[in-house]
Amino acid sequence: MADLFVIVAAVLSIVGGVSDTGWLTDLSLVLWGIGILLLIRRAVLRRRYGTPERLKASAEAGDMRALRGLAMIAKIQDDFAEAERLLRTGVDAGDVESMWEMGRLVEHRDGIQASEPWFRMAAEHGHFFAKRFFRPGHALNMDGNNPL
Repeated sequence: MADLFVIVAAVLSIVGGVSDTGWLTDLSLVLWGIGILLLIRRAVLRRRYGTPERLKASAEAGDMRALRGLAMIAKIQDDFAEAERLLRTGVDAGDVESMWEMGRLVEHRDGIQASEPWFRMAAEHGHFFAKRFFRPGHALNMDGNNPL
């Protein structure tokens, strides 16, 4: 994501400079700032976890972000049982992002209707994107009869 911001900022800088369009140059400065901040964030996260062993140690120490990271690695490797086990640990600890990711895992595996309880749990705990599923006319509230 950071790379995309930097590339778009570079293109807008060039186009804005060549065409002498002030608003494009201003927009490019904003995108440069966002891109650089995202690059810094990525570097900090890499330093924090660095190796799979450090990621696993952080997860075992109770770091929910590390736990979700391990779950996402398991999901990518098609080890859905391990991903579910890790996410359930996060859900049991009250981690809202784990609730959301559990919903995404179940949706991927079993479909949107099967994931409804997990998305509802995340929405009830304030997860922004999960709440959107329950708006009238959206994925889990198509007819408007399934509000939060």
